[in-house]
Amino acid sequence: MRDSQPAQPPQRLADAAEVLAPRLAKVILYAVLASYLVITLINIFNEIKNIAVVILGMVGVLCMFMFQLLHSNPRMRQATGRLKALTLGVQALLTFLPFLVFHGVWGSMGTFFGGSCLLILPARWGWTLYGLTGLSMSVYTAYSGMPLIQVVYMGQSTLLGGLVVYGISRLAEYVSVLHETRGELARMAVSNERLRFARDLHDLLGYSLSAISLKSELIRRLLPASPDRAREEVSEVLDISRQALADVRLVASGYRDMSLVQECASAREVLRAAEVDAALTVSVGELPPAVDTVLATVLREGMTNLLRHSRVRSCTIEAVQEGDSVRLSVVNDGVEPGVGTVDPHGGSGLGNLTLRVRAMGGTLSAGLRTDGRFHLVATVPVEAAPDSSGSELQPLKALRKLSRRVAA
Repeated sequence: MRDSQPAQPPQRLADAAEVLAPRLAKVILYAVLASYLVITLINIFNEIKNIAVVILGMVGVLCMFMFQLLHSNPRMRQATGRLKALTLGVQALLTFLPFLVFHGVWGSMGTFFGGSCLLILPARWGWTLYGLTGLSMSVYTAYSGMPLIQVVYMGQSTLLGGLVVYGISRLAEYVSVLHETRGELARMAVSNERLRFARDLHDLLGYSLSAISLKSELIRRLLPASPDRAREEVSEVLDISRQALADVRLVASGYRDMSLVQECASAREVLRAAEVDAALTVSVGELPPAVDTVLATVLREGMTNLLRHSRVRSCTIEAVQEGDSVRLSVVNDGVEPGVGTVDPHGGSGLGNLTLRVRAMGGTLSAGLRTDGRFHLVATVPVEAAPDSSGSELQPLKALRKLSRRVAA
């Protein structure tokens, strides 16, 4: 029987290729550098018959390879000017002094010095020294009495080789940076999704559970005196619990639209059950889903805080459209001390709302008024656009960070 290996899933193959990409880029870099050095070694073995000189050439080639690896390392560009001058100076000696012994056989070494100048020096100095390196090779060839075609070839091959060394070195760096940035984007996406889930779960279930607790307390008081009313409240508790379950499913699926008008109606029922004197004003037209959802979320969180942290006797809710924006206001009495501090980085409650509203280009304020009542006011443009400071745009910041690192 023929043993058959199970086919690898395409995603697993893609992940494996992504992991190998930085290593493969470095292998290509080392192979290209080694190929130029091997060419020089072949020329030395072919032209030089003195064993001691051949060994000296091999040592020189090995030293040149080590210095080129140093200069191809991206960290070298952040080194001090003194260190750069020292290493480039040593490489320049390894490039030009051996011509006294090896003559034209050593010609390909100018490739590495030109590439190193481009890699670690500022553009103006790097390109200047790169061009002078190619010119020097042509001048040496002309001084040696070689034909014009050989003079042109030596200069052109040095410049081309320098570009290859520079390009392959930067390409290996870009692949590594891109791989790191993709990993960072993946981690940020997971983090943002966790934050979204926690935020939505808090905003949705906090209100529902508070309403269930409030109505359950009301049912306990109604049972002895008014069982019919208690049964009605039980039905409403069941409706709220079903809605909470549906909300959890929507949060898990990542899709959730809410209606400000429906939330206002729900708030009225909850306030009625809590025996709160409520004044409700709703004057808005058809809103974009994103604006409708964020304002409904603000109202729901406001009601949650109202039920949890206050001994409310009266509450005023206003949702009005003013020109190109919609303003939602929740004002209530009976505030407990220390309630209502807005912390945008708090991770829940009013902090979540602040981030949501800012991401839509709006503003949110909350706090105690001079009359002792608590206010929560959110204003959002009707044609809202996400703000660049929102956490959802962090991957774009990472991409801009990548572009800056690549351009450095």
